[in-house]
Amino acid sequence: MRKVMLVLAVLILTSTVVFAGGTKQEAAPGVSAIRWSFWGSETRIKNTQLAIDIFTQATGIIVAAEPAPGTNEHFDKFRTQLAGGNAPDIIQLGGDFASFGLKDQLTTCPGVEDFFLDLTPYTKSGVLDISKVDTVAIQEGTRDGKLYALPVAGNMPALLYNKALLQRIGAPLPKVSMTWAEWETWLDQVKAKLPSGTYVLTDFGSTASGSSFFGYWQGQNKTPQWDGTKTQLTLASVQAYFDLWAKWRTAGYVPPASVAADYAETNESSSSMIAGKTVVTMGWTNTLVNYQAATRDELDLIELPNAAVSNGLWGQMSQMMAVNKKSKNPEAAAKFIGYRVTDPGVWKIMGADPGTPFTPDARAAAATSDTAKKITAYLDVAGKHASPRNPNMPGDAEWNPGLFLIYQNVAYGRVTPAAGAQQVLDLVARLTR
Repeated sequence: MRKVMLVLAVLILTSTVVFAGGTKQEAAPGVSAIRWSFWGSETRIKNTQLAIDIFTQATGIIVAAEPAPGTNEHFDKFRTQLAGGNAPDIIQLGGDFASFGLKDQLTTCPGVEDFFLDLTPYTKSGVLDISKVDTVAIQEGTRDGKLYALPVAGNMPALLYNKALLQRIGAPLPKVSMTWAEWETWLDQVKAKLPSGTYVLTDFGSTASGSSFFGYWQGQNKTPQWDGTKTQLTLASVQAYFDLWAKWRTAGYVPPASVAADYAETNESSSSMIAGKTVVTMGWTNTLVNYQAATRDELDLIELPNAAVSNGLWGQMSQMMAVNKKSKNPEAAAKFIGYRVTDPGVWKIMGADPGTPFTPDARAAAATSDTAKKITAYLDVAGKHASPRNPNMPGDAEWNPGLFLIYQNVAYGRVTPAAGAQQVLDLVARLTR
């Protein structure tokens, strides 16, 4: 303990320090302690702590990390902390922070300006240096000319597949870009090679926390689920989606509902692909890092079907970092956000997790592993097949589990696809009125 305090004392007396990536920062005038609430896998939590240790050694600022294993757990915990007046200094939000506001994620708070600190004074003073941060990242966290948050990184949707498994069974590898017809031909070819009890696709038609493929498919169908003011979903379009997954389930591409229910598909620890039960799952570019770390098999990325034809992909900000308006150490919190988002040393530790960083130096530092290089190669292709993202469904936290429950009832045969489609439209009407 005496050794730790001596180190901190030396750091405090030092006027200027250098981070792992070579970035110079002014040392804190005294020992500050801040709390940071975020979510992630075991790998992310471990690597994050390594980065925090370097920051503390360099600045004397102690960062108490408060990780949760998943997004839902993070927000459940944060709602409780917020209600009790014990919320942390730095709060991590989803990538839609700037587009639809805090009130849709945390109904106990009316808006970002009521809870989060305007970081603009810290950017002007140089405490939070955003001079090299991509404009799109700054815009995502800006409302009414004020910077409330910065995204840690950016991602795009992707299909993750087990390349090694396909090679072992002699099945053809997929092309990065495929039309719908090519996609279904490939599904047939892979299914013919798979052993009994193994399936081509995880059931990503809907999950308890995600509806991305549903939204993508409806966009392909020219019936987007929400355009910011209204839905264009129809009874026919939703039923066609349920029918599509029913066809894939009948063909044996997708596990039966009773088998799929054994896998939550929320991360690598609950993935049927990692368990060796399926070949392909849906995720985001950053999820390749943790999925690859969870298996000895080589994994890779391909686009969602027809993306090159429709330009139907989109970019997604990953994990916006904001400062609690009631923080007692806002300058220390702002400094840590700058470190986490921009310092190349952090990205050497984190790789491409939780996505591709927003400064040139950080991108170069992150793309050192084979996995990060695969993500970069995928983005080079998929980035050309993207369009501006539609806003999320209002009440997104209720929309995802609501759609999942309906989808499950259809998959189990408890309701018909037509009846399920009507229930989806009723849900949308309730959330958007």
